Order: sequence, then C-alpha cells, then structure tokens
Amino acid sequence: MAVIRVRTTKHTSFVNITSQVREVVKSSGVNSGICVIYVPHTTACVFINEGADPDVVKDIAYSVEKLIPWNDSYAHGEGNSAAHIRSAIIGNSRVIPIENGELLLGTWESIFLAEFDGPRERKVVVKVIKEE
Repeated sequence: MAVIRVRTTKHTSFVNITSQVREVVKSSGVNSGICVIYVPHTTACVFINEGADPDVVKDIAYSVEKLIPWNDSYAHGEGNSAAHIRSAIIGNSRVIPIENGELLLGTWESIFLAEFDGPRERKVVVKVIKEE
C-alpha cells in the first residue's frame, strides 16, 4: 500500500494523479491484478476521465458548480455541504485492472483527485493487489 499526498490550490480543483498511481503500480512489481484507489476524505473524491484535453475537466467543474451550487439552503452548519454532496455523488474510490504491469486505462483516460473544499493537503491511498 502507498499513500500519495496531494496539495490542492483552489476551492474546487482537479489534480491529475495518473503518473503517481502508475509509479505505485510499477514499484509493486505486480504483473496482473487490480489497483484500488481510495480517498479518505468526505469533501474530496477520485474519478477517471479524459486527461488529454484540459477543457474536459473544466467542463466537469463548470457542470458540478451548476448542479450543486456552493451557496444554497443546506442544513450542515460548517458551510461546506456542497463539497460533501459532490464527493458523495462522484465517489471516493476506483478499481483499475493491471495487466503486464500496467494500468488498463483507456487511451485518453487519466485518474483525478477532485477537491471540493480546498485548498488542502489530501491523501490518496493506493493498494495494488496481485492476482493469484
């Protein structure tokens, strides 16, 4: 298991962590198995989407802001209910198959940490499990 630490710089930001996850897989020596990526935070999450065109994540951020506005009639007293809701909808973990020592991501796919209550330092737990 490895923990990747990611410093976010904005209230809402997406950080491409694909290279760090690939390094964990490479260091594990696992040829065939799965890679579990987990974010142990309630106002951040992890997702997979296109990483080649930065406008894709800009559009995702724009759409999330429209769907779940920061200021609304939320009951949670800390004032960050939107961050909790966004994280809950997107999800805090992903599983990616590993074959020939490589993540089986699609051609354009990247792994992103999504920050919704930053800036902060976040942990991303990466567990590589060998196929028996």
